[in-house]
Amino acid sequence: MPATGSSAEPAIAAAKQAPAMPSVLVVMGVSGSGKSTIGTQLALKLHWEFEDGDWFHPASNVEKMHSGQPLTDEDRWPWLNAIAAFIDASRKAGKHVVIACSALKRSYRAIIVGDRPDVRLIYLKGDIALIARRIAARHEHFMPLELLQSQFDALEEPGPEENPIVVSVAPGPRAIVMQVLSALDAPASRPQAAPEGR
Repeated sequence: MPATGSSAEPAIAAAKQAPAMPSVLVVMGVSGSGKSTIGTQLALKLHWEFEDGDWFHPASNVEKMHSGQPLTDEDRWPWLNAIAAFIDASRKAGKHVVIACSALKRSYRAIIVGDRPDVRLIYLKGDIALIARRIAARHEHFMPLELLQSQFDALEEPGPEENPIVVSVAPGPRAIVMQVLSALDAPASRPQAAPEGR
């Protein structure tokens, strides 16, 4: 690459690293933090598609979680690779997508976000006591309460280098969604233009 000697070069690099509006939002956090709820509402506000990362788990992972067994990293690689493949297919098709995914470790996020500058993390941050109360009140979800501690043990919070939008789970979903939209500088009611082609 030819040297330009321009002071604008770092700004150009930063713009490539953090585009004004991503094409994919990954809503991350431990189980019970509200990823699906917030992700669904964000997608509705932005007029984007929504996908739940849980849907990409192979049946063997779901069976382990139902039986109260924590997943190993070996269990998670096929799941993460399936999510990454979906993200890349969506980007290639020109779609805008919100996807809920725990993405607890940096190594996991390296697979689903990696060097994709148009994929942005939304981290739903909460303490274990609050999230435990929420899980205890939930029904028909395959994450038993006893696995919550293992999630916090595995959690590696995203640092500034990952350019996350960090929001507390303490407020209600509507307030959380509005905080995310404000951080994205995204109008809450303006639909995105439909992508050309498929």
